[in-house]
Amino acid sequence: METAKQIVKVLENRNVKYVFGIPGEENIHLVDAINQSDKIQFILVRHEQGASFMAEVYGRLTGQPGVATATLGPGAINLLLGVADAQTNSTPLIAITAQGGLNRIYKESHQVIDLRAMFQPITKWSTNIYTAQSTSEVITKAYDKAVNGRPGPVYVGIPQDVEEQDTGTQLIASPMPAETNAPRPEEIQAAATAIRQAKHPVVLAGNGIIRGHACEAMTQLMNATHLPVATTFMGKGVVDDRSPYSLGVVGFMAHDYENFAFDQADLIVSIGYGLSEFNPVKINPEGKTPIIHLNTFTEDTDEHYPVKINIVATLQESIPALTKALAGYQAPAFTPAIKQAVADELAQGTADSAVPLTPQQIVSATREAVDDQGVVLVDTGALKMWMARLYPTYAPNTCLIDNGLSTMSWTLPGAIGAKLAKPDKHILSVMGDGSFMMNSQELETAVRYHVPMTVLLWVDKAYGLIKWKMDMEMGHHSEVDFDNPDFIQYVNSFGANAHKVTSRSDLVSSLQQSLAKDNGVNVIIAPVDYRENMKLINKLGRVTISL
Repeated sequence: METAKQIVKVLENRNVKYVFGIPGEENIHLVDAINQSDKIQFILVRHEQGASFMAEVYGRLTGQPGVATATLGPGAINLLLGVADAQTNSTPLIAITAQGGLNRIYKESHQVIDLRAMFQPITKWSTNIYTAQSTSEVITKAYDKAVNGRPGPVYVGIPQDVEEQDTGTQLIASPMPAETNAPRPEEIQAAATAIRQAKHPVVLAGNGIIRGHACEAMTQLMNATHLPVATTFMGKGVVDDRSPYSLGVVGFMAHDYENFAFDQADLIVSIGYGLSEFNPVKINPEGKTPIIHLNTFTEDTDEHYPVKINIVATLQESIPALTKALAGYQAPAFTPAIKQAVADELAQGTADSAVPLTPQQIVSATREAVDDQGVVLVDTGALKMWMARLYPTYAPNTCLIDNGLSTMSWTLPGAIGAKLAKPDKHILSVMGDGSFMMNSQELETAVRYHVPMTVLLWVDKAYGLIKWKMDMEMGHHSEVDFDNPDFIQYVNSFGANAHKVTSRSDLVSSLQQSLAKDNGVNVIIAPVDYRENMKLINKLGRVTISL
C-alpha cells in the first residue's frame, strides 16, 4: 500500500470525517486517496488559510483533531495562521502538507523550504515522514499528540517521493489511551481550606473547562458554594449568565477588577484558565493576590499569576473533588453591580431605530434572534469587545471567541467547520467588513457544499478596533478607513443570499428567518455606528482593547 493510502487508513481508523484543503502537484496522491475513501470527505477550499480555520473550529467543537492539508511551499505557508491560532487556543489540529522529495529537500530547490522547522514553534510536534514504513506510526503519533495533554496542533510533511512509496505490510498502530490525572487529595484539601479562610474568594473560569467537558461540574461547584464566577472571553458559556453567581466576562476594561470584585478578592480560584486568554495583570495588578490553579497543565510563569496551590489534573475529577471538600461552605454574599449595569446597557439596545444601529442594538438583536444552543462565532475587532461584554451566553461552545492569537477573519471559514461539526446547531458568524473581505471567498465553498450558515456583517468601512484605539490614545486616527464593494451584488455573485437591514426589528426578523430556515448561505449587512466606542470610554473609563 502506498503512503498516501496508508495515511487515509489511519485517519479512517481514528474516525476522521473531513479533510480541508487544496491539492497541489506534490500531494495529488493523498487527495486522490481521500476521495476514494467512503468515510472521509475532502472539502476543497479557496485558500489554505480557510482550510486551517475550518479544521481548527471543527477541532474546537468536537475535541477531535480537524485535519487540513496543502501542497509544499506557498500552500503550506498559507496554513500557518490557523495552525498558530490552534496552538494559542489549545485546539487539536493535524496539518499535513507535501514536501519536496528526499532527493532534494536537503538543498536549495524549487518551492522547498524547511517546513518542519517552520511549523515547529507553533505546534506540539513537527516532523516529516522520511520512510514509507513509518507512516502508520507517525500519523498515529500525530493524532495522539494533538488530543492528549494540553491539546494543540501537529505538523506532518510528506516528501513527494515518499508519498508514492509502498509501505509494505503494515499494521494500524494502536492509539494511546487518553491521559487522565486524578487530583491529589492533600492538594484538594489545601485548596478547600484556603477558600474557607478567604474573605472574598473569586473564581476565574477559562476555556479549559469547556475543553475538558467539565461545565456541569463547574456549575455544581458554583451552585453549591455560591462562589462568584467570572469567565474569560473564551470561557463564555462555562456557566449560565442567568445564574445569580455569574459575574459575566472579565478582560474588557483596564479596571475590570473593580467591577468584578477582583480588587477586593483575597484569593483567586483559577479553573481552566490559560495565560493566552487574557493578561492576569488586569485582575492582579500588584501580584499580591494568591491563586489556586486548577487545570490539566501547569501555567507559564507570570509575576501577576502567583500560584499558591497548583492542582494539575483532569478537571472532570478535580472540580467535583473540590466541591466535595467544600461541603457545607458558602461564599460571603456580594453585590455584582457591574452585572446590573451591563443588563441595563443591553436593555437600552432594544430600542428600534433606523440604521446605522448602535453596537448595543446589534448585540441585543442577535441575542433575541439566536436560540440558546445556537453557535455564534465572534470575529476580532471592535465588535468582539461589544459581543464579549454584552452578549449573554447560556451554554458552553455557543459563543466562540478567539483570544489566543486573536486573528481576524477566522469566523467565516470557521462557520463551515462549525456546521460540519455540529450539523444540528444554527451557525452564525459575526464579523466586521474588514475581516469579511480577508476570507470572503469561502462563501463559495459553503455554497458549493451546501453548508447552511449565516454571516452577520457589522459595516463601518474602517478597521474599527484600531480606529478606536487611535482615538483613545492619540485623539485622532489615520490609515484605518476604506471603501467596500456593493455587498448585495458581491454576495449574490457567489450564489449566496444578501440582505441589508434598515432597523433593529428588521435585523431581528432577518436573523430569525435565516437561522430558522437553516438552508443556504446568508449574509446580513448591518451598518453600525461606532461613536458608541468613545461614549463607553467616557462612561466607564479607559478600555483595554489590545486583545
